[in-house]
Amino acid sequence: MRDTFTAPLQTVASTNDYERKILPLRQQAAIQNAWIHHRLETLMPEVMRHHNLDAWLIIGREYNEDPMMRSLLPATMLSARRLTMLALFLRPDGSLEKLTISRYGIEPFYTAAWQVEQEDQWEALARLIRERDPQRIGINYGDDFAFGDGLSHALYTQLVEALGPELSQRLCSAELAAVSWLERRSELEIAAYTGIVQIAHALVAEAFSHRVIHPGVTTPLDVIWWFRQRTHELGLTCWFQPSVSIQRRGQSELPQTATILPGDLLHCDFGLHYLGLATDTQQHAYVLNLGQTEAPVGMQAALATGNQLQDILAQEMQPGRSGNEILREALAKATSAGIKASIYTHPIGYHGHGAGPTIGLWDAQQGVPGRGDYPLHNNTCHAMELNIRQAVPEWDGQEVQMALEQDVLVYAGRVIFLAGRQTKLHLIN
Repeated sequence: MRDTFTAPLQTVASTNDYERKILPLRQQAAIQNAWIHHRLETLMPEVMRHHNLDAWLIIGREYNEDPMMRSLLPATMLSARRLTMLALFLRPDGSLEKLTISRYGIEPFYTAAWQVEQEDQWEALARLIRERDPQRIGINYGDDFAFGDGLSHALYTQLVEALGPELSQRLCSAELAAVSWLERRSELEIAAYTGIVQIAHALVAEAFSHRVIHPGVTTPLDVIWWFRQRTHELGLTCWFQPSVSIQRRGQSELPQTATILPGDLLHCDFGLHYLGLATDTQQHAYVLNLGQTEAPVGMQAALATGNQLQDILAQEMQPGRSGNEILREALAKATSAGIKASIYTHPIGYHGHGAGPTIGLWDAQQGVPGRGDYPLHNNTCHAMELNIRQAVPEWDGQEVQMALEQDVLVYAGRVIFLAGRQTKLHLIN
């Protein structure tokens, strides 16, 4: 059996504790800038060598940026400005030359290389390429990953015109290089990720408590907007609209405006961004009936089955395997164990639905061509998203769905549950 690392759910102890973990914007920017500098100096040359790129051009216009652009800009530059050109050249000694051909400088990350008063912007880019004579020039276009398909048709046309026929023949797809760059976490980011996930867990724990939920009064929609408002107050952002839902004995789907009652099983899906990195969390809570001190045994057993499916998937998440292979093997083992399972796990990092292998979609349990064929790598993070369905005897055999999502790190060949995972239901008195 492969080694995995799991731990009980980790949250910071109180509201004040998780608020203290969130730094002022100025300090956040300094940390993010240090991370970007470190990544450019250490990871980028490795990525370019691995994908056999002598040069890499990332070009985007304001409000129509390449998906990769934000990961390359300092924290104080919130978007591309006008037409922003970044040109990366791999030197013979393995070091990286980082240039910008743009109206506004991006020091100290990139050296300004456009003589604005003497040449056109595209002419400047072509001159720099001629001077350095790279044989393989990566540009971001491709069929499978949006992250590597960020060069617009108009900009591609202008690039080809500026380079001319001979240099244009050296252009090649950097699609997979873009995925490699975005999916790979640096040691600095890995060290910080657990604390970021702890903040998300603390917000879920607060939402699923008597401090937010008043049975007989509160609705799922109230809790959804509590997530949005609280996240905003903390200076953080949600990367999707949170969801909260009710499963109730003897009933099927309930609207978000239904009142939460004792005996309900609640579910949330919540993701935030902090320090440029995303989280994605799904957990469950049970609303105690009068006189109850714990959830029905059958409901607890269903959560344990969800944890069992997490263990199965973690064992199959072996670096080098494709997302489709991992999905196929995990579902086969779940079926053999008698688990009604569905797996739809995705990479996470700069983006919530991040770059890397897709391990199933909720509506594609047979695999995902292209994105599912990409292999799993070390030093990458993933939102382990899945669900099981299981009958609860105390609910007259009614099936409940335990939908769980936990951020994990693939590191040194093993899966680590960042900040632990839910093994006990939240209880709301």
